[in-house]
Amino acid sequence: MSKVFDKILTTVDNLQVLYEDNHLIIINKRPGDIVQGDKTGDEPLSEIVKRYLKVKYNKPGNVYLGVVHRLDRPTSGIVIFARTSKALPRLNKLFAQGDAKKIYWAVVQRTPEPESGTLIHWLVRNSTQNKSYARAVEVEKSKKAILNYRVVKLLNRYTLLEIELKTGRHHQIRAQLTAIGCIIKGDLKYGASRSNKEGSIHLHSRSLTFTHPVSKEEVHILAPPPQDAIWDACL
Repeated sequence: MSKVFDKILTTVDNLQVLYEDNHLIIINKRPGDIVQGDKTGDEPLSEIVKRYLKVKYNKPGNVYLGVVHRLDRPTSGIVIFARTSKALPRLNKLFAQGDAKKIYWAVVQRTPEPESGTLIHWLVRNSTQNKSYARAVEVEKSKKAILNYRVVKLLNRYTLLEIELKTGRHHQIRAQLTAIGCIIKGDLKYGASRSNKEGSIHLHSRSLTFTHPVSKEEVHILAPPPQDAIWDACL
């Protein structure tokens, strides 16, 4: 039987907790947060979650927290962390094998044709630019990228797409949608006409369905998008 979690359980210091048990914790990441520390030196989400757990459970010493996957900094939505060394390798294996169903919402500047389908590209990563380029055929050092998409809603000047990721590549959704002329709102790096407030983009990790690494129950998480006029119109 699937357990469904579709509400924010608690909000502490802007940390939105969607799910929490002894083995894992799932956060609704805000755009602008980084999941793990980088060269910017900004405090990462992982450290904020550790502090939350330390205070909540009055834990002495260091708090264990394993990073399972990441979201791009300007992207919002579901991020899962392991709270135990038992859960981390099991979650890593689950994601690596593609056994977690990941659904994203993307608000794009034009409606794709056809309005639903599968995109298959070969992505080439440019580390200097921190950007990926989608190619129609396999080229040197490219990685195959697959996603399914469908139009969910036509907005005033934009279109809401639902994306199911079949592979997990660097900037995959951003690069593949750009390749078909459907640039994500606010994504200047991939050709958007204008930026969003605070450098966010309208890409949101909307839902995650997976088998719990310890209880073996199916868990379904649904994350509300950030509050703004565009996202509000999508609901």
